[in-house]
Amino acid sequence: MNNSGKYLVVIAGPTAVGKTDIAIQLAKKWKTEIISADSRQFYSEISIGTAKPNHDQLTQVKHHFVGQLSIFDYFNVSKYEKEVLELLDKLFMDHDLVFMVGGSGLYLDAVCHGIDDFPDPEPELREYLKSIYQEKGVEKLQEMLLIIDPKYYATVDIQNPNRLLRALEVCHTTGKKFSELRLNSSKIRNFKCVKIGLNLSRPELFSRIESRVDVMIKQGLVGEVENMLPCRHLNSLNTVGYKEIFDFLDSKITLEQAIIKIKTNTRRYAKRQLTWFKRTDDYSWFEPTQLNEIANYLAVVCK
Repeated sequence: MNNSGKYLVVIAGPTAVGKTDIAIQLAKKWKTEIISADSRQFYSEISIGTAKPNHDQLTQVKHHFVGQLSIFDYFNVSKYEKEVLELLDKLFMDHDLVFMVGGSGLYLDAVCHGIDDFPDPEPELREYLKSIYQEKGVEKLQEMLLIIDPKYYATVDIQNPNRLLRALEVCHTTGKKFSELRLNSSKIRNFKCVKIGLNLSRPELFSRIESRVDVMIKQGLVGEVENMLPCRHLNSLNTVGYKEIFDFLDSKITLEQAIIKIKTNTRRYAKRQLTWFKRTDDYSWFEPTQLNEIANYLAVVCK
């Protein structure tokens, strides 16, 4: 229960829907700050392909967890949960309401509800699964997870090998499905989470995604990815927008084909995000044009 009068307002939704702009306008209205829950935006070296808030946006409202890590740093959802909760203790000293914005559902859930402490696997199991990934690629991990835990497979970002590996580790270590073990019980928070979901019609959303990719290319995505070539083996770079350009730089596909693939894979990612957010009924859904309606809603529920 929230007895402190403190509210964490989650602004979630698929990529390119307009979460950042809405969050900034709302944060300015409430004179508060924003915590990013977009795991791709944590890394300082990559900005264009992750659609980080630009300089103007970052100067309008103070943002946290944007570019605070190097692609070489080890980071996971448990660390994120711990660090965000520590930050919220400080922010709530000066603000009754703080915004958390992003599309990484697991990270949002970890802060709002907690994430279970799973047992660490035996080193041999971890090395075995890593060797499968290195030899057969992410597709083999996807195949294994689909067999062992189809429910979690349906919601996880299947292009993220870290999450696939962790789920497989837990399944093999405990003998139980990852989907059955995670988030079994909510942890007590001294604030209330109010969840806002942003969405658009499928054609509008896909049009925004395609336009954003075109803008990324014009902004220099190819050059950004080229600078990352020596580090391409890092999991932080195994993500949409970077993998496809790596293939172009390897002369496996043309730039036009890479752009088409980025758009296609981003649309698929957006669908998976919506599947995650809509698996429960605790989000109140709006379109990104409904700023006033969202503000009025928050004025009522955050009392």
